[in-house]
Amino acid sequence: MNGGAAFTLTGMIRRVVAGASLIFLGLSFSFAAAVSKPNLVLITLDSTRADRVGFLGAKGAHTPSLDRLAGESLVFERAYAQAPGSVVSHATILSGAYPQSTGMTEIGGTLSSSLPYLPELLKMHGYRTAALVGSIDLDPRNGLAQGFDRGFETYDAGFRPAMPGDARPPLTERRGDEVAARAIAWLDHNARQQFFLWVHITDTHINDARAGRASYNSAITAADAAIGKLLSALQQRKIYGNTAVIVVADHGESLGAHGEDTHGVFLYDETIHVPLLVKLPASQVAKPATGRVSAKVRLVDIAPTVLEIAGFPVPSQMQGQSLLRVAKSSAGSDQPVYSRADLPQRGFGWSPLESWRAGKYLYIRAPRPELYDLTADPGATHNLAQSSKATLDTMAAQLETFDRHFSGEAGKSSAELSSSEMQKLASLGYVGLQKSSGTAAAVAGTDPKDKIATANKVMEAASTGNESKPDRAIAALTPVVSADPNLYLAQYALGAALARKGQYAEAAKHLHKAIELQPDSAWAHYEIGASLLKTSGFKTAVVHLEIATGRQPAFAPAHLSLAEAYEHVGRTEDAKRERSKGK
Repeated sequence: MNGGAAFTLTGMIRRVVAGASLIFLGLSFSFAAAVSKPNLVLITLDSTRADRVGFLGAKGAHTPSLDRLAGESLVFERAYAQAPGSVVSHATILSGAYPQSTGMTEIGGTLSSSLPYLPELLKMHGYRTAALVGSIDLDPRNGLAQGFDRGFETYDAGFRPAMPGDARPPLTERRGDEVAARAIAWLDHNARQQFFLWVHITDTHINDARAGRASYNSAITAADAAIGKLLSALQQRKIYGNTAVIVVADHGESLGAHGEDTHGVFLYDETIHVPLLVKLPASQVAKPATGRVSAKVRLVDIAPTVLEIAGFPVPSQMQGQSLLRVAKSSAGSDQPVYSRADLPQRGFGWSPLESWRAGKYLYIRAPRPELYDLTADPGATHNLAQSSKATLDTMAAQLETFDRHFSGEAGKSSAELSSSEMQKLASLGYVGLQKSSGTAAAVAGTDPKDKIATANKVMEAASTGNESKPDRAIAALTPVVSADPNLYLAQYALGAALARKGQYAEAAKHLHKAIELQPDSAWAHYEIGASLLKTSGFKTAVVHLEIATGRQPAFAPAHLSLAEAYEHVGRTEDAKRERSKGK
């Protein structure tokens, strides 16, 4: 998005929200010139619901570290994610841009190098920058987050996915205490100058929310303890006072609400309403800036907030606004919130979902539209779409106006296949391939509400496959793809599980179908290429692995597999080149 377009979008949002009210309670701060640039710590919690932390009123919650931090912070009571998945949501957090502009999806993508990116901007201004993440999803080399390492001097991930022919167990997640320990070790060597440190805690995701509420709450307590260790380390090193700390969840967790076991499909409050607090550095305030802000805010607002705290200009391409301005403005506006879920479309071929929160209402754009009065019905159980047509039409029109400002963004999506890639696939007999849209398509087709049980089953099976339990994944997914062969995620997960078991020919059949359904899936191309190497399909493997390496240039195993394929077809020099990239 160019600067002019971004300015237009910002102006549009301000016009749409004009007249809404902000409830502003007990905030008292007076900004002074900073003696020195503050340190910046961004802590993101994976899969953490707003109603499960103590400082937002959760009964029985044990989050003492967060509760203490909230006491000296601005607490944003109604903060909402723009997506119910980690990759898309973190792209928005770190770029200050909506999912339509980041081009990321929950099955992968590459963050555009033209997009303003928080760590890169801070590095340009002299900050030391480091990322320590707890999940392979956010690994730019071995996961789904291509380009996320831009601007980070240190990006501590180093995970290992399950791969065909590799007997080693995969390494896909680290618990919060280990991530915190790594962050503290980084501080010991880098805290003498201003720094930006991103720490991603994923205990709630590792826990597996299907285990039940008690286990989920225990995982949140574990995450809280990890945060406590990190905050103590800042205090012990006497840098806490000059450090801004932002804590936010990337999304929540359904825990069975509306029939969804985990997250990724629905846009109700269980997965979109998240905890968010901002502790300002002492150097910027005459006395601690504390209090609660009840205005709606968005994760797209975090990057502009960090830049304002650091004292740097916010690029016009960033589409959010500083949370500090929301908090300071007693006459400010309660802005509407946009969210979207691409997984229903990308993972299953169903309709995408979009939501619009304005005033007391939640509108969900779906084949069967939904409208809820969240003041009277906070659980979103009584759909008013049929009985409140005027309100429904108003909300739908506002969302449509918002969407139109991204009408040109689809062409920038990193998911689109290039003409060369399309030609390569056509040479293998792939016909009628669909180009995936980078924006939410017109609502049509299957409503995810009607298929959530299938989504639950597929995502659970895919998770067990990633945990080196391929037998369970195969048993669960085989009847699913027999009943409906047009589910990308089911076909991919089944193919990957079969490859883990050494059933490469059968794996290739399902991965071929996965590519027909989502031809831009880099991981499907890698998996089928690696499987074809085992069945002597070297020429076909070359094509798939060339696409995989083009889309995952930092993924060493793909380069090594392509080198092997080149050797088998007599392309020795090309093999040497790829082997050097795989080191």
